[in-house]
Order: sequence, then structure tokens, then C-alpha cells
Amino acid sequence: MSDLELCYLPATEAIDRFKAKTLSPVELLTALIDRAEQAEPVINAFTYRHFDEAMDKASKAEAKYMSGKRTRALEGLPVGIKDESHIKGKPTSNGSLIMKDFVAPTTSVGNERILRAGGIVHARTATPEFSSAFCTHSRLWGVTRNPWNPEFTPGGSSGGTAASLAAGTSTIATGSDIAGSIRNPAGTCGLVGYKPPYGRNSDDPPFNLDFYCHTGPLARNVRDAILLQNVLCGPHPKDISTLRPKLRLPVTYPPIKDWKIAFSMDLGFFEVDPEVQKNTLDALDIFRDLGASVEEVDLGWDHTALDAGLAYLTHLFGAHMGGLLDDHADKMTGYVRQWAETSRESTAADFLHTLEVANEMYATLGPLLQKYQVLVCPTNALPAVAADFDHSRDTVSINGIQVNPALGWVMTTPFNMMSRCPVLTVPTGHASNGVPTSIQIVGRTYTDKDVFQAGMAYESAAPQWFSGTGHRPGLADS
Repeated sequence: MSDLELCYLPATEAIDRFKAKTLSPVELLTALIDRAEQAEPVINAFTYRHFDEAMDKASKAEAKYMSGKRTRALEGLPVGIKDESHIKGKPTSNGSLIMKDFVAPTTSVGNERILRAGGIVHARTATPEFSSAFCTHSRLWGVTRNPWNPEFTPGGSSGGTAASLAAGTSTIATGSDIAGSIRNPAGTCGLVGYKPPYGRNSDDPPFNLDFYCHTGPLARNVRDAILLQNVLCGPHPKDISTLRPKLRLPVTYPPIKDWKIAFSMDLGFFEVDPEVQKNTLDALDIFRDLGASVEEVDLGWDHTALDAGLAYLTHLFGAHMGGLLDDHADKMTGYVRQWAETSRESTAADFLHTLEVANEMYATLGPLLQKYQVLVCPTNALPAVAADFDHSRDTVSINGIQVNPALGWVMTTPFNMMSRCPVLTVPTGHASNGVPTSIQIVGRTYTDKDVFQAGMAYESAAPQWFSGTGHRPGLADS
């Protein structure tokens, strides 16, 4: 197996090879580091690198496998960790000049679970400042680019994670999703991304109590996403929001023959790019070929939904940044400063209205999902925007119509509002610019298994991305 093939080896297969002693964690990590040295000057997915420490841990993992000692779920597996969550004693910048010297005093719950499962953190992955944009660039770290076409963004805010996975510099990686920040970059980079239902995965305060906020996995296939989700999942004694008992997802599922699947191309109000539409329809045909019936539905949603989502984020998420405005305005990127300044205009009545709108939206979605197992819609209404796009400065048009530059080109935020619904993003194809497109699979509240069953069935019948040179970014094969 070539070094490049090792870089794209599925995480579950890597674990199997470790156990069979046909691959060493040291060999895998060496290939990823070498790949990063080639790819990073172009894509800029990493912030902090921990290669020496990671190699030491890989050597110890190798010894455990060779001696036949008991190994853990992620033993020896290189995991990219988004540069917003903490690892004790390590820097965490949140992509911000304000935090460039911050060293974490504790380890975040999710990272603690990854480390305890034997995962090796070889690098931290880039995020826009304070994870507040659907593009990944900051004054601290510069611009992160999409390996499929570096002119475009890998999305955000887990853009470094997605770019690293697509470029073959991490085997599996983490993200967080408060408006689509797992699903948007998964969609732009041809990956699988999972937004679990609120409370499924523990998180750190204060955002563990924000029902829009979710931590979860990104991966190159559904099985790998399940592997990491099973590590991240479960209650924690310091997180009042997490659910009991722990849900362990199976790795095999029955067929979806005779399932009823609902779909909406625009959720009632999004402008959707023609190439996204075509690839979505092709994906729906795959579900039909699998024996499911697919019916278009009318959710009755309108622009009020997007306005309410933006208002919610402004009130809470914006306030988080607003607290830094007086002392650090000169260090902020344009998009963060806009969030911070706008948050000062938000009122409690504005916030209450967002809750009322969310309830109105679920009044149609909930009964609809009693009739259908899942709802399918595009992840992003546009494949991607420019790598250096800034929603505080730039505009976005789809089908000749200007849309909201912050949220109008992604179709994810409504399902942060519907926070108890699990959502899985899977790839559907490419646009003419080379950037991937994708769909969201939305399940009934807390029915995690349903979206993975649909995703696994779809993936088994769809072209296998990253499986060979013709299915990888050109950058990766250079």
C-alpha cells in the first residue's frame, strides 16, 4: 500500500490492520505527516502541530498491538481536533488574535473521551475566529482552502477539519455545529458529517446549554463517523444537558426497502443552485433504486425561519463575542466584529420570537416525520464561495438573486433550530468547479439510528469517494 493510500485509509480499516499487525500506527502517522508537509502550503488546514508527541504515542500504540495487549476504540488513530476545544496544557486559539497566547487549563469533554479511547492528536484544525463564519480564514492563521479547488472555501466553521480529511492529512476528525458548522464543511469537501440531536454528546459550558450547539464527527465514510460518534456520545457528570443512557450506534443496518422518504429541494424559501439541484435529484434516484419511495413535501416554511435563526445566533452567540468588543475590537476580523456589534441591538423579545418561530416550524416538520422515516434536502444551496469570503463585506447571489451572505447559501441552520433532530450529511457529486455537493438526511427527534441506516444504505450504492485517485482531490495526487 502506497503512502498516499495510507493517507486515505478508512479509520475502521486502519484499526483492523493494526489488530492484524499488517499496519503500524507509526507507519500511518508518518504517511500523514509527510502528506501534510506537501499539502499544508496550499490548503492551510492546521494551526498547531503536535507531530513529535504524536509519534511517541504512535510508538506506544504500536507496542500494544504487537504485544497483543488490550487496545481501545481509537488506539493509535491520528485524530484532527478543531482548534476551539481545549486540551490541558496545549494552546487553543479559536482562530483569534485575542487568544493567540491562551493555554487551556483543562481538557474538553469530547477531547478527553478521544484521548481516553487511544486517539492521537497530531494537529489542531483551523476555524474562523470564534467559529463564527461558513468560511475558514482569520487574521491569526490566514486562509484555509478547499483541496478540491483551492480558490474556494472548505466551509466553516469546521473548515480546517474538512480540508484536512479531504487532503488526506488526518484519518478522522472533530467538529462543532451551531448553525451548520459540521455539515457545511462536510458538504463542501465531499465528507460525512453528523449533527447529533441536542444532548447526545456532552459539551463544555456555557454552550452545552445552547440547544443550537452540537459537537460531532467528520469522516470520509459513514462507518468512520459511527466509530467516532460512539466515542463522543454519552452523559457526563458535569453536563446537565446530556442524555442517559449512552446510545451506541451499530455498524451494520438492514436495507431501507419500503421506506418512505420525504424531500424538499428548497425548504420553502432557499434559492438553490442548478448543479446542487441536479446532484440532489440523482441522489434521490439512488434511494429509489434501494426500494424506498421518495415524495416531495411542502414544509410551509418561509424566510421567517432564516431570520429567526440569525436573530437567535445574534442574541446568544453574538453576545459571547460582544463581551470582548470594548477591549479587543482592533484585533477582531470583520465578521466577528459585525456579530459583536449587532448583538448589542438584540432584545429579550427578539430572542423569545426565535423560540416561537422554531415551535411553528416543528408544528409542520414533526407530523411530517411521523409519516416519513427521514427528510432529505441539500446541505448547501451553493457548492461553495470564495476562500477569503467575508459575510460582513461580501455578497452572495444564487440564480441571480442576492441572498443573506451569512446564512443564505447554506441550508443547515433550520435544523439547529430543530435541534433534537439528528442530521447526517453525505456527498452527492461535484459541481463544474470541482467542489463537492451533498444532502442532509434529517431524522425524527432522537432517532440517530434512522439517519445512519439511510446514510449507510445510500453510501453502499453511491460511488465511493476517496477510494482511488479518480475519487480524490487533484491536490492529493500531486
